[in-house]
Amino acid sequence: MQPIENVLPPIVNQQTKILIVGSMPSQQSLEKQQYYGNPRNHFWPIIGEILKVVIPKDYDQRIQLLCKHHIGLWDSIQSCERKGSLDATIKNEIPNNFELLFSQYPQIELILFNGGKSFDVYRKRVGLATLNGRAYEKMPSTSPIPGKNIKTFEQKIMIWKSMEPYL
Repeated sequence: MQPIENVLPPIVNQQTKILIVGSMPSQQSLEKQQYYGNPRNHFWPIIGEILKVVIPKDYDQRIQLLCKHHIGLWDSIQSCERKGSLDATIKNEIPNNFELLFSQYPQIELILFNGGKSFDVYRKRVGLATLNGRAYEKMPSTSPIPGKNIKTFEQKIMIWKSMEPYL
């Protein structure tokens, strides 16, 4: 397998309070160069429900909406080997540089790991000590692929609402 590079830069600025950390973008997201580019992924509909807004179709407007609400995006993996888009097939992952990110954006207060793979890679390859006391939670994956801890869309919304105090 050839290594896959994550070409998506972090979506973060000086106002970001919440950082949502995925594992590695799907093939479709990498091709589109968009976070959560698969229209079946629950990420954007969940964000729409929590923020009580209609999610724009335009990707740049989606990113502006997140930034307006102090939400940033990044992934735990900078590169890896993977067959298809499933997290379960990820091997030989190299993490992103969170120490550098947190030194540049110390105002980030909450880290939400989008799914178990994101959290596991961060914990093993980066280390929870780099969070420097920031709040964090492992969230149910927004992936449209059923996993071992399958939740309904409504259950996912209820759990993801834990970000509301930081908005």
